[in-house]
Order: sequence, then structure tokens, then C-alpha cells
Amino acid sequence: MTAPFIQGPSDPTVQPVPASVVEQVDAADTTLSNPKRAVISLGSNLGNRLETLQGAIDALEDTPGVRIKGVSPVYETEPWGVEPGSQPSYFNAVVVLKTTLPPSSLLERAHAVEEAFHRVRDERWGARTLDVDIVAYADVVSDDPHLTLPHPRAHERAFVLAPWHDLEPEAQLPGRGAVADLLGTLALDGVAPRVDLELQLPE
Repeated sequence: MTAPFIQGPSDPTVQPVPASVVEQVDAADTTLSNPKRAVISLGSNLGNRLETLQGAIDALEDTPGVRIKGVSPVYETEPWGVEPGSQPSYFNAVVVLKTTLPPSSLLERAHAVEEAFHRVRDERWGARTLDVDIVAYADVVSDDPHLTLPHPRAHERAFVLAPWHDLEPEAQLPGRGAVADLLGTLALDGVAPRVDLELQLPE
């Protein structure tokens, strides 16, 4: 989320932005000229997990050139790649957004949102307050080591595919096929919908 504006000493050389210009900028940002579709996965297993996920959604929505179009149900899942019981369980969700940002800028924003929620990268598979991953960006398939698209392990992660399938039953993972088919090959042990919880689509 954007930092609060702090009023400082007025600068007589600064002219206010005309209302007509503000309206034009807002209109352009709302409609997004030639936007691309992206899928983002969210996860948290430290602190107030639901509040953190909602905060991440709101922060993404606050990003110029990004508009959240859909938010999945919440899933509670066992941590990936660690000994059972060694970490708290995760809350996971998926959001679909439209963006005019290129993949590299969207990744920078994802990392900035993680850092805003005090994400620490001490160890692989370590517990974290927030995980924000780009699952897919348009139909891009790339093996760029800085940002591999789609996410190289998304096709084998039920905690990504299950909420995504709930949100978009006909979704396709570029280069891998239908999300429904991929999900059908995975065990769903430790991946449970939390029907008592809900994340809000930003207004």
C-alpha cells in the first residue's frame, strides 16, 4: 500500500495539477491501454496470514498500471519442501490481474510488496510472512533465469493450481496445458479450502 502523504512546507514554485489532467491520468490508468493478463500466487504462514494476503492484494491494486480482476478462495496448505510440523500452515490464494507493466517491472513490484510485509529470505523453503510469485504472464514462455515464465514449479503445486482452478476453471498454464488436467495429476493431501475465510476484490 502506498505510504501516507505527509504535508510539508508549501513550495510557491509548484503549481497544482489541473483537474482535467488528473482525470485523464486516472481514466488511462483505469482502462489500461493494451494490458496483459497475469496470474499471481500469494502465500503466508507467519503473523496474521489472512490480513497479510489482503494487504498484498491491496498493495498490488495500488500499483500504477495494475488492476486486480479476480481473487480466488483461500486455501490452507501444509508447507512445501520441509518436515511435517516444522512450520505453521500456509494460507494461499491466487489473483488474476491486468497490467501494462512488463514482466520485469511486475516482478520488482512483487518483491517490493514482499519486503513491505517484512519478507526475509534466509533459507529456501523457510517460513515467510508473505510470498508473491508470478505464475504466468500472458502467454509468455521464457527460461530467463531472472524470471522464468510460467513459474517453473507451478504445474506441480496444488496450493497454486487449486485456488486458480476455483477462480478460473478453464484456465491454461502456458506450455503446460489446462490447469484442471494438471491439478488432476496431483495429490491434494494437506491442501484444504477455507470456506470460512474470504479475501476481498479491491473496489
